[in-house]
Amino acid sequence: QVQLAESGGGLVQAGGSLRLSCAASLRTFSTYTMGWFRQAPGKEREFVAAISRSGDSTNFADSVKGRFTISRDNAKNVYLQMNSLKAEDTAVYYCAARRYDWMSPRPREYDYWGQGTQVTVSS
Repeated sequence: QVQLAESGGGLVQAGGSLRLSCAASLRTFSTYTMGWFRQAPGKEREFVAAISRSGDSTNFADSVKGRFTISRDNAKNVYLQMNSLKAEDTAVYYCAARRYDWMSPRPREYDYWGQGTQVTVSS
C-alpha cells in the first residue's frame, strides 16, 4: 500500500518559517514526481511546488516563488521549506506523488496523496 505522511505543520507568526516533511512509502520513490498542494477553507486545492524524479528540477506557484523551496533525499522524504510566511499561506498542506516525470500543477494528475498538515500563519 502506498502511503504519504506529512509533518511539520503548526502555528507561526507572519514573517516566520516552517519546514514541512513528507515520508513516502512508495515501491520506487525515485521514479515519482513529488509535489505539494494546499487548500484553504472554501478554496480549491492549489499547486504549491513540485520536484522531478531526480531532484534536479523544481516548479513553484507564482505566489510562493522566492519564499518556498522544495527538496528530496534518497530516504524517501520530500521537504517544503517555507520562509517569509504570510497570512494567505494559511491552509492544509498536502504531499502528493505522480508516476510520470513531469511536474504538473494539476491535482488530478497526481496518483497518491497524504492526509494533510495544517499551517496557520498569524498576523
